[in-house]
Formats: sequence, structure tokens, C-alpha cells
Amino acid sequence: QVQLVESGGGLVQPGGSLRLSCAASGTIFSIGDMGWYRQAPGKQRDLVAAIDSEGITRYADSVKGRFTISTDNARRTVVLQMNSLTFEDTALYYCNAEVQATIAPRLNYYWGQGTQVTVSS
Repeated sequence: QVQLVESGGGLVQPGGSLRLSCAASGTIFSIGDMGWYRQAPGKQRDLVAAIDSEGITRYADSVKGRFTISTDNARRTVVLQMNSLTFEDTALYYCNAEVQATIAPRLNYYWGQGTQVTVSS
């Protein structure tokens, strides 16, 4: 089994910054894409940022230039640095990872439990 544990959410004022971290553990042979999604109340879960195994990143248009996604060298932790936060960034943020558990080429997708980000004055 694989666990994704997120940390770093909280309450921040508009214009502030937060850093979300997600650590993967368990039976892992390799990890492909890793990403962050968010879901605001009454809305669907949307991609915020993702990074593939080559380090290529992609971002939602609404966060480009403000958020940065990165991983550690072992690709077991993915970090989302969020700057210039606005009210619209308030949501529950989820980590996602594409995991190959063994040498067999089979991928499974895992989600973290979510961490709340609230932007409020």
C-alpha cells in the first residue's frame, strides 16, 4: 500500500504565502506524475499543478506565476510553494501520485487526505 501525507495548510491573509508538502511512503518502485489538486465548496476538484518524472511542470492558468511545484531528488516528496495568495485560492488541497509499486509496469493513482488552505483577511 501507498500513503500520501500532506502538510502545510492553514490560514493566511491575502498576498501571503504557504508551502504545502506531500510525502509518499509504502511499497513504491517508482513514482511518475505527482500533482496538487484543489476543491472549493460546491465545486469540482481541479488540477492546480503537476510535475512528471522528467521534471516537466504544468499549472492551472489561475496560479501561473504565483505557485511553484517541485519534488525532492528521490521523488518521494512533492512541494507546492504558493505565493500572492488570493481569496479564490481557498480550498481543500489534495496531493496525487502515479505509483508503480513493483517492477511490473502497473500504475495506480493515490490521493492524500487533503489539507485546508484558507485565505482570509
